[in-house]
Amino acid sequence: MTAVEVAVRAHAALGEGPTWDSAADRLIWVDILGSRVHTYDPATGRRTVLATEQHVGAAKPRAGGGLVVNLRDGVGLYPPAASGSTGGGPAGGAAPFRWLRHDPVPGRRANDAAVAPDGSLWCGTMRYDEAPGGGTLTRIAPDGTVRPLLDDVAVSNGTGWSPDGRRVYYVDSPTRRIDVFDLDDDGLPVNRRAFTAVEDGFPDGLTVDAEGGVWVALWDGGAIRRYTPDGALDRVVPLPVRRPTACAFGGSGLTDLYITTARTGLARPHPLSGSLLVVPGAGKGLPQPPFAG
Repeated sequence: MTAVEVAVRAHAALGEGPTWDSAADRLIWVDILGSRVHTYDPATGRRTVLATEQHVGAAKPRAGGGLVVNLRDGVGLYPPAASGSTGGGPAGGAAPFRWLRHDPVPGRRANDAAVAPDGSLWCGTMRYDEAPGGGTLTRIAPDGTVRPLLDDVAVSNGTGWSPDGRRVYYVDSPTRRIDVFDLDDDGLPVNRRAFTAVEDGFPDGLTVDAEGGVWVALWDGGAIRRYTPDGALDRVVPLPVRRPTACAFGGSGLTDLYITTARTGLARPHPLSGSLLVVPGAGKGLPQPPFAG
């Protein structure tokens, strides 16, 4: 495997949520505590920044252009013209914005999110104090219809679907497990069970590759791990930073593994903490659907 490289040298407090936007050939990622949505075009090096007025847990491309964002107080939409600009947000800044779901809860914020094969958004929340049971996992349909999925979560994190669309993997980080659900005929999760236990750190964001392998970032573990579809540890990618947060395949052919990182809470962060890293030729990813709303 090729060595880890720096895609974007940055000082994000809490980099998260890398997502390959196939329509625009760019990577989207966020700095949650910095309230920023970043984009990066690896072919040209072009970067953009969109400032939000609230902490932003995730940003995903929309089918018609623009972004769906998981914000502190709910889920909102930016149109195409705003998704590559600087400034603006839900408090009335320059970039147009509208709420799809406005659900503020004191002490709670958005965290990771993922788009399901049917184009819905599965969005997670957590309390700032990470209290058990303070977080949720919710399905937002393209028309804004809300379907609660889990209501007893501490730190809702990685979510990813198997290549055949029959299973979904999920992380509630303090459990130190990756769980797996079957999906019923409506695409909803049933039959929750442990997929694998994780040591040497806390599982955070994850992605599933074309072979069904599950790649997970280890917060405080300084590595990315890949597990086979039956839950066996298959590969470890050591990283120079202590707090990787999530990973996703992108680039030409979806063969490069992008990794977001954090520097928050570290007395002496590594110089690359908060940067966007990449492992060229790490594997073969799955195309990620855009939000259909």
